[in-house]
Amino acid sequence: MNSSPQARADAGFDRTAFTIDWDKRQATCPRGDTSTWWSPATQRGTKAIVIKFDKETCRPCPVRDQCTRSKTSGRTLSLQPRKLQEVLDRARLQQSDEQWRAKYGTRAGIEGTIHQAIAVTGIGRARYLGLQKTHLEHVLSTVALNLIRLDAWWNGHPLDRTRVSHLGPLPHRVRTRL
Repeated sequence: MNSSPQARADAGFDRTAFTIDWDKRQATCPRGDTSTWWSPATQRGTKAIVIKFDKETCRPCPVRDQCTRSKTSGRTLSLQPRKLQEVLDRARLQQSDEQWRAKYGTRAGIEGTIHQAIAVTGIGRARYLGLQKTHLEHVLSTVALNLIRLDAWWNGHPLDRTRVSHLGPLPHRVRTRL
């Protein structure tokens, strides 16, 4: 995930706007300026590459506010090691395709079903020893899930409720006490 402020706000120049030359160990910004510093690092326990642009280059740039929030230094980029970064970039490019999103929507539904099976019936850990007893447990768990889903369908209760934080109901509770 691209976690820069520009990517989160969907405004300005995120990491994908920069051209990376792995062989020269240099990055080029959207305006054509090149980085001055490239260094392997460890960030939160994982290997990374930190790339920095000179503050003297970034300071007079007319699009600086779209590139960095820093008032004193130049733009900084953080990348994964080359092979991993290239795989991530290809995967992110695929994820922007509508066909991929439709296919992933199916996967999300399946994962929701698996989560429900584990949370409701405890199917993640067998209670019995032996293949026949475990199979019977899985069949009964599946029947129970189907009954739960049928009941929800017949009574008009959606199963896809989103999780509410423990702090979510807090303002309501405070108002009722006053």
